[in-house]
Amino acid sequence: MTPAPVDLATIDTALFDLDGTLLDLAYDNYIWLERIPREWGARNGLAAPAALHALAPRFKAVEGTLDWYDIDYWSRELGVDVERVHRTEQARIAWLPGARQLLAALRALGKRLVLLTNAHPRTLAIKDQATAVRACFDAAYSSHRFGAPKEDPRFWSGVRAVEPFDPARSLFIDDSLPVLRAARRSGIAHVIAVRRPDSTRELRMHDEFPAVDHVADLLPSTH
Repeated sequence: MTPAPVDLATIDTALFDLDGTLLDLAYDNYIWLERIPREWGARNGLAAPAALHALAPRFKAVEGTLDWYDIDYWSRELGVDVERVHRTEQARIAWLPGARQLLAALRALGKRLVLLTNAHPRTLAIKDQATAVRACFDAAYSSHRFGAPKEDPRFWSGVRAVEPFDPARSLFIDDSLPVLRAARRSGIAHVIAVRRPDSTRELRMHDEFPAVDHVADLLPSTH
């Protein structure tokens, strides 16, 4: 679907995902598809490809649940200090093209900016240390605060309780199809998908939603 221009005059609040929307998902894909399988495999006598193959069903089993995003859960499950891995690889964390510029443009227009992420609070802190992303926002919420991921309607009711935005005058941007669907079900008027969350990988097609390659495509000057 070709994105219709968003009339920013009709929007009071812009809600943003973090990884794959503002920050390059290449970092997270490296951590979970290469770095952690390599370390876990070394401890279990497996080469990295075999380790990833062995871990894949364990990842899949909790996909879309809060455990999938919980570094304490994975540290226990795998016997790997996931927080340490993140800190070791922190230099890889990077903004996606134009993300900071869009946030600054929306701030200049007087929009309320809210970060909604499934990242564990300590993972968010590491990414914030690398990018100062939280300083770009009026508020930031991790799904762990609400005991449910963004895929779950309980997340959205939890957010509404502490961040009383008007869904009819709000914009939400994310790269995950299940999350986009949950946002739409919650009543948010403008839900937009990101097609290139990982700068090193192919585009994702999002036929259900208006979509952009990068959030920079939503800069007011591009309309």
